[in-house]
Amino acid sequence: MLAPMQSEPLTPLPEDWQTALCVVAHPDDLEFGAAAAIARWTGQGKHVVYCMVTSGEAGIDGLDPDACRVVREAEQIESARIVGVDIVEFLGLPDGVLEYGVPLRAAIARVVRRHRPDIVITGNFHDTWGGANLNQADHIATGKAVLDAVRDAGNRWIFSDQLVDGLEPWGGVREVWAASSPKSAHGVDTTATFDAGVASLEAHSAYIEGLGWEFFDPREFLEGGSRPAGQRLGVAFGAAFEVIPMGWGG
Repeated sequence: MLAPMQSEPLTPLPEDWQTALCVVAHPDDLEFGAAAAIARWTGQGKHVVYCMVTSGEAGIDGLDPDACRVVREAEQIESARIVGVDIVEFLGLPDGVLEYGVPLRAAIARVVRRHRPDIVITGNFHDTWGGANLNQADHIATGKAVLDAVRDAGNRWIFSDQLVDGLEPWGGVREVWAASSPKSAHGVDTTATFDAGVASLEAHSAYIEGLGWEFFDPREFLEGGSRPAGQRLGVAFGAAFEVIPMGWGG
């Protein structure tokens, strides 16, 4: 899931923010590249919330989706705990068949309005990981919907039916950051928190086992993306992100 890293230096991400909302398609999506960065930010006292659009219930071939949902939600909650995140929400949309469109935008806009983040983090929404490996449809749909939902959330006349019981528009998201994007030009030093990122991926043990990855080594895998990103930052380990500004004209 990690995008091939380019050779150009990465611009350090700003860290003058306090609240981030992470919106991805499945449990485990953040752990394949972004979790070590999240551990860095929670360690700075920042508030980070996880939102999974699905529960990954179609992710283990040998496990019925209803049983799989329970396992994967539990693994994600533990994985989040390891990197300092104590709020994990699951929207319950169907795994594997997400479609970009108004319903998905509305579901994400509601979450943005409730949590009122400064930064929204998602995954790579491009067609590939920067080479021959195709991205998954759920990732593409979710990431593209995140971009639009962030803007939707600030407009009181879009999804105005949501604005009840004190819920208000939120146009305060400065940027969306797409982790492991092949267009990444920014990054963050994860040297001090790399081990936490590894542990957070290891927490998805039932999922990894269900995929049949008998010889999969989470540390080795994450090093494959984190070392090149770190080199582009001049440090041992790093995480790379594409930054999409959300201001006027962004």
